[in-house]
Amino acid sequence: MANQQLVIYTDGSSRGNPGPGGYGVVLLWGSIRKEMAQGYRKTTNNRMELLAVIVALEALKKDGQDIIIYTDSQYVVNSVEKGWIWGWVKTGFKDKKNKDLWQRFIPLYRKHKVKFVWVKGHATNAENNRCDILATEAADGGNHLVDVGYESGEAN
Repeated sequence: MANQQLVIYTDGSSRGNPGPGGYGVVLLWGSIRKEMAQGYRKTTNNRMELLAVIVALEALKKDGQDIIIYTDSQYVVNSVEKGWIWGWVKTGFKDKKNKDLWQRFIPLYRKHKVKFVWVKGHATNAENNRCDILATEAADGGNHLVDVGYESGEAN
């Protein structure tokens, strides 16, 4: 399984924007499946979309993985696949939101060979729909964490 591709599905949710939010992740490696989710008391949808990707990459034990990430977030897909984040890095993320999360994402991204693929949300993709359930249940649940970056105002 050394060269097997890791498949990750992610989704984020917020009830109101901002509002209570959550993320959902499904990691698939051959026959191995892992699901992760967490809710936050006050955040935004884009932050949860990006945090889902970050948490998935942070869960990996080995560097240099060949990874495909499916997400319904055009914000995340376009920022990476169109190279926008590298321009933001050059300007120190001037006037860009979610700087804290992008700075957390970049070193994780650089450790692997990652390709992002956009999928239509709330459609026929079973794993994306599962991530949506995980994210919304986390947003609606009672075990919320504090999104320090958002609530401190540093990310905005």
